[in-house]
Amino acid sequence: MASVPLDDAEKGAANFVLSAFNTDGPSTSTLNGKCEPAVATAGEVIPAIVVRHKKSRASRWIRFRLWFNTYRKFFTLVMTINCVGILLAAIDKWHYPRQYTGAFVLGNILVAVLMRNELFGRLLYLIVNTLFAKWPPLWFRLGCTSVLQHLGGIHSGCATSGFLWLVFRLVLIFIDHKDNHDAVLIMGVLTNLAVGISMVSAFPWVRNTHHNIFERHHRFVGWIGVACTWVFVVLGDSYDLDTHSWNPDGIRVLRQQDFWFCLGITIFIIIPWVTVREVEVDVEIPSSKVVILRFKRGMQQGLLARISRGSIMEYHAFGIISEGTKSKEHYLICGVQGDFTRSLVDNPPTTIWTRELKFAGVSNTSTLYKRGIRVCTGTGLGAALSTCLQSPGWYLIWIGSDQEKTFGPTISKLIYKNLGPERFTLWDSKKRGGRPDSMKLISDVYTSWGAEVVFITSNWGGNKEMMEGCKAAGIPAFGTLWDF
Repeated sequence: MASVPLDDAEKGAANFVLSAFNTDGPSTSTLNGKCEPAVATAGEVIPAIVVRHKKSRASRWIRFRLWFNTYRKFFTLVMTINCVGILLAAIDKWHYPRQYTGAFVLGNILVAVLMRNELFGRLLYLIVNTLFAKWPPLWFRLGCTSVLQHLGGIHSGCATSGFLWLVFRLVLIFIDHKDNHDAVLIMGVLTNLAVGISMVSAFPWVRNTHHNIFERHHRFVGWIGVACTWVFVVLGDSYDLDTHSWNPDGIRVLRQQDFWFCLGITIFIIIPWVTVREVEVDVEIPSSKVVILRFKRGMQQGLLARISRGSIMEYHAFGIISEGTKSKEHYLICGVQGDFTRSLVDNPPTTIWTRELKFAGVSNTSTLYKRGIRVCTGTGLGAALSTCLQSPGWYLIWIGSDQEKTFGPTISKLIYKNLGPERFTLWDSKKRGGRPDSMKLISDVYTSWGAEVVFITSNWGGNKEMMEGCKAAGIPAFGTLWDF
């Protein structure tokens, strides 16, 4: 059976124990607001559910289906369509893109920007959650969740395609360099370099292992690329290839598709930054491994916040915990692992920068389902708890070690105050003598709770094993992504 490997933050992440559900081991009891294990004899563990061995690897077919997810399907589809278009244009079988290459460049980049825009994303989630909550067939609702979770595939596909069209545009300009002005050629090269650097910096191995490098290059070089694109567009549309002269008439530029695509890109890049504010924050440090940040005002479930010590640099995303929109406060759980979160312990802030416009995560689609299970390990509770607090049809499974001590009384109170003992299972691997058989836990709760779907937030290893187990068992599940 599958086990969940816990990282260092998770090993120091909790003091709760299994409550409310256990089919094979001894029951649990809740006394004085705390959940304590009912152990028959001292030192006894529950062999039916504590993992003592590693599970064999999932089949290649299961692993391929998880690898070739909706993200990669979107990426493949977008790239295939655009590459076919570039090929047809290159062999002069399709004349339109040769004449209006800029529209294909900027059209793709505009779509790429939209897929990562908080406002556009929230609008998509709102439409889907409003129109399709609970009543359509399950396969359709699962499809909606999958599409919304993997919009990054369209983002990556369109951004890469836009760059390829830009290279094609530059090639055409150099082929006709005698008819083009040197300024247009130079700006074409600079724009390609800026967009190329911004794109390469977003590769997964850069983004996930060198976050600050990714952020600096993808953001600031990307902004330089937008500025270069504006100059490139205006120069290209103002230069008359027939007369070899500049046309100062701005009406000519306004009539081109390039101008309006570029304007759209600029507006949607600016929108999230208009909502940046420095807000008050209360910092709770229950242990050396976890920081709890408390902000004013309540939030709907399924949202994530980007926060930073400065107004522009080093924004980090964390799941929002809130009891509802009418609550007076919301919380972020930050595992102390990198320089940013470590600074919250060493030098606790009284104010912090954040975008007031929050972005939606996969949990935001929980309203589509009648009943579901929210599984998390360690600090993954930050992205999971709001769904269970605000949706009575959702069941919480939290796997960690020594949770109450590490996460403190604030998080404990939120769970015990809002969730009845029939709605959560909290596994303390320190008290239980080891990690649980996660797939047995999920499968049993899935059956007994009558769930339609499982959402998983865990580290890479835990997510992989649970997703493979759910896929093999035929349980609809959505796991953690590392594409933003």
